[in-house]
Amino acid sequence: MVAVTLWIASLCRAEPGYGGWSYVRRLDGESGPEAIKGAAGGERRTSAAKMSLTALTEALQSPSDLPKDTPMTLRFADPDLAGQLVASDGAYATAEPEAWAAARAALAARPVLELIPASPSAPANGFLNAWAEFGLDTAKSRGSFKAAIPKPNLLKFPG
Repeated sequence: MVAVTLWIASLCRAEPGYGGWSYVRRLDGESGPEAIKGAAGGERRTSAAKMSLTALTEALQSPSDLPKDTPMTLRFADPDLAGQLVASDGAYATAEPEAWAAARAALAARPVLELIPASPSAPANGFLNAWAEFGLDTAKSRGSFKAAIPKPNLLKFPG
């Protein structure tokens, strides 16, 4: 059976302010351009919680081409995310109810998920943070934004 590793990152400058998010999805044990996908995006007048939840939702929805019981590992940089996901009424749920509901639905659709905090110094975080920053910068000039990370860039992903 195929397994998947997902990496997510997000950031926000001032709240509410400009925010960005990114994710990379890799099929474990596979190589080449078909084994890896990713996207980045951003919004204006947003919060850090919303960007983190958006990255999570987008990442968990990306394997729609795989069976629902595909084992997944999620590596995330937001230190509060795991604690928020097990709380039914935490700060993220209160601050961003729509993003919270979307993230909870995406989590419920993927029953085999392992959550692992990513080390801030991990090379994968540098890659993801650069794309989240790109999402933030693009949102400043264009407004809400989402785009695939180009394959040549994804092939350089250090994860």
